[in-house]
Amino acid sequence: MWQLKLKIGYLYPDLLEVYSDRGNVTVLQKRAEWRGIDVQVDHITIGDNPDLSDYDLLFAGGGEDREQLLVAEDLLKKRDSLFKAVDSGTVVLAICGSYQLLGHYFETIGGNRIEGIGLLDLYTIGGRRRLVGNAVGKLTIFDEECTVVGYENHSGRTYLGPEMAPLAAVVSGFGNNGEDGLEGVVEGTVFGTYLHGPILSKNPRLADHLLQLALRRRTDNPYLPPLDDDWELAAHERVVRQYAQIGRR
Repeated sequence: MWQLKLKIGYLYPDLLEVYSDRGNVTVLQKRAEWRGIDVQVDHITIGDNPDLSDYDLLFAGGGEDREQLLVAEDLLKKRDSLFKAVDSGTVVLAICGSYQLLGHYFETIGGNRIEGIGLLDLYTIGGRRRLVGNAVGKLTIFDEECTVVGYENHSGRTYLGPEMAPLAAVVSGFGNNGEDGLEGVVEGTVFGTYLHGPILSKNPRLADHLLQLALRRRTDNPYLPPLDDDWELAAHERVVRQYAQIGRR
């Protein structure tokens, strides 16, 4: 019997892992396995050179400044492979520091410029005040408007190019830069966000959306039977009730 399989590449798990970002990989793996989908998770770090287009989904978390510098240098070496992967339909989810590196550059508060790989038309400027707190946004998934919740903690202010679409509109919190009311970015199958949490454990609809996009590389009918998400959705709604009234900060 043919077994549907999903390959996940976890980029820099030894360097980019704050606020339990690795939980996003666990969420993707378990939600796929609960539907009978075989999942392979490969850890990819500095010096590794796999063909990234072999993967259906690539994930990278956030990190401290030192680790981000190390990753930036190595990611430039993986640039062509990552572009090839995205062209082939690989889904990418990048959180915080890795989200910044998908853009053109990150200019620190001290004026140092960390080069990104230019996959997305965006740039980031360091700010003196950290943007910290629980956040709520609105977005559309499966043609339905819904909410996304998470925890943000970043000094970088990210600005999207004119052709870039945000992941969500900020209801509560700061978002990309605390100015334009936008959070994250979506370009094709590439997703970037400042929301930690891990974001996918708090937002099961978003997790399934990413899984469906990734499975399109394996099947023309990436149907995911519903799961019992009562507890996850109850936790999600509690965050919405608690923080949505606070508004943009």
